Formats: sequence, structure tokens, C-alpha cells
Amino acid sequence: MNENIIDVLIYIYETYMDGDQPVPPDQILMQEQLLDAGFQQIEINKAFDWLDELAWRQGSMSGNFDPRQVSMRVYTEQEMQRLDLETRSMLLFLEQNGVLDPISRELVIERATALESGELDADDVKWIALLVLMNQPGQEAAFNVMQDLIYDGIPDALH
Repeated sequence: MNENIIDVLIYIYETYMDGDQPVPPDQILMQEQLLDAGFQQIEINKAFDWLDELAWRQGSMSGNFDPRQVSMRVYTEQEMQRLDLETRSMLLFLEQNGVLDPISRELVIERATALESGELDADDVKWIALLVLMNQPGQEAAFNVMQDLIYDGIPDALH
């Protein structure tokens, strides 16, 4: 089921945020379009809930961190079960290269573990990172790098 929720999120992004179609004026119309595209109502509802929770968490997290301060992220057992070593390494890589700050990293981890399924792969988490960065003020450059990473592989800016 997780793949289907991620598929809905990717479809929404590629169709409405990065595509030619305008965002429908209300959620009901978007739901109808997603149903027409072949997604199940339960998957659509879970994707909308996921996006609503992301928006709420982005609004509630404050920027009380010093970007010069170095820290080490210790993953919980549950997080390690959901995020394999490759995915955790990718998150570290993104943070070390300035794509994710500590708040964005935590949002990505929280939103990844909020999906109701087993282990997520690095591609899933890249999409989650893109969605997290999409609406964060001051993260436009990081968003562009993440978009390049998804569509083109490792961007030159990270070498």
C-alpha cells in the first residue's frame, strides 16, 4: 500500500506542481481527477492526510538550530527498520551537502516513517525530501538540487 500512496504523491507533484495542469480549485475536484487516473479512494485519502500532516508539521517546527553546529543523528530501531542503510546514507549525504538542514532532515524522516508499510528505499525517500523542501521558505536552491537528483542523478553542484 505504501507504494501506492507514494505513487499518488508523485502523480500529484508531477501533474499539478511540475506539470502543465493547473491545480484544481478544490480537493474534491482533485480527488475526482485522481480517481479517473486509476488511484483508489483510500490511497488518495491517505495521500491527502499525509500532505496535510506535512503542512502542519512544517508550520509547527521552528528554526531554533545553529547551522554551524555539527550533530550526529541516531536512528531509532523503528526508523532503522523502515529506512535501510542506503537510505540513511543518502540522508546523511544530503545533509552534509547542504540540501537538507536538520529540520528538513527530521521532517523527511518523520514523513517517511508515517507511511504505513515496510522498508522504504532511497528513491521513495528522495521523493519525500522533494515534497518536504517544496514549500519551505528559503529552501528553493535545495529544492532545485533535490529535483535534479531525482530526475538526473547526482547534480554537479554536489560533486
